[in-house]
Amino acid sequence: MTRIRNFTLAAIAATLLSGTALAETSVKIGVLNDRSGVYADLSGEGSVVAARMAVEDFQAAEKGITVEIVSADHQNKPDVASTIARQWYDQDGVDMIVDVPTSSAALAVNDITREKNKVFINSGAATSDLTGPQCSPNTVHWTYDTYALAHGTGGAMVGAGGKTWFFLTADYAFGHALERDTTAVIEAAGGEVLGSVRHPFPGTDFSSFLLQAQSSGANVIGLANAGGDTINSIKQASEFGITQAGQSLAGLLVFLTDVHALGLETAQGLVLTESFYWDLNDDTRAWSKRFAEAHDGDMPTMVQAGVYAGVLHYLKAIEAAGTKDAQPVMAKMKEMPTDDPLFGKGSIREDGRKLHNMYLFRVKTPDQSQGPWDYYELVATLPPEQAWRPLEEGGCPLVK
Repeated sequence: MTRIRNFTLAAIAATLLSGTALAETSVKIGVLNDRSGVYADLSGEGSVVAARMAVEDFQAAEKGITVEIVSADHQNKPDVASTIARQWYDQDGVDMIVDVPTSSAALAVNDITREKNKVFINSGAATSDLTGPQCSPNTVHWTYDTYALAHGTGGAMVGAGGKTWFFLTADYAFGHALERDTTAVIEAAGGEVLGSVRHPFPGTDFSSFLLQAQSSGANVIGLANAGGDTINSIKQASEFGITQAGQSLAGLLVFLTDVHALGLETAQGLVLTESFYWDLNDDTRAWSKRFAEAHDGDMPTMVQAGVYAGVLHYLKAIEAAGTKDAQPVMAKMKEMPTDDPLFGKGSIREDGRKLHNMYLFRVKTPDQSQGPWDYYELVATLPPEQAWRPLEEGGCPLVK
């Protein structure tokens, strides 16, 4: 476990100047994610940087809120994530956990957060079950989910003529949910899933799985995996000449860091769905420039952007509620509209789903790119009513 930074600045001077008697509140936020494995680039230390930026931009100390940020590596293992979350809540005084990629780990933290009556803002995991059967009054699912990915990338591929599919699926909660949600989109559009194969998580050699997908004759090979698994799948598919032979690859969850690792020569033409891109508008560009300066020149992923926005909204809710107690803060988070420079204006539903636009992008060719990290062209904007699962269809027990 690594203590990243302690924001301990007295708010006495600001209180005297304003004439307002503010009771100082101490808040501890835990950034829990993969800091050493296949998801380290898309979350990892960058998520800690993003959380720190949110505290600074909120000007917490000036408002009488002292914020401490700690971080830990859950190694993409639900048992490790559970152990850390329980220790943070029981012994270390953590009030809120943020990020948590790897859906199985996120579901474990979701359960413990509810048991301990704390707050969990998930940015890194994808499973739509977090706002479905496993929804919790203590959890917000901020950035993206498998339903949005399926309707974005999956819907676009079916609409472009990809009627038959074969899935290459990571064998854990995220992969299963993404295959399930995308299959529903394919079949609703009159398409057909010819088969699927599940690979170990994390994986290294995808050759036998890709050969099965190739022999299926499907129009589209759906990659229901992420991070390093997606990178390796795409690289090996290129080596086997799969796309050159006429089959299309659908990277159902592709991050900016994946495209950076693949390079435009390999990634060009990929269609993908994200909720954030650094070059989307003036606000995202300005914030991302600051992020890159603090993170070795790397531009942020949507997961890291979600950490920033989630922490910012959480601190606003503490200020508005006048307490850090979980239930009043959660009530304020859902009552108050969300508004930040990265996702714009939005809201949080009663099932914990954060609502904002999603975007369909296509990866540029090397000739189209104007410089480092200039990777995406915008294909379509998906408004919240199109991007997210309808409230009544999720099966969340909180929804009456």
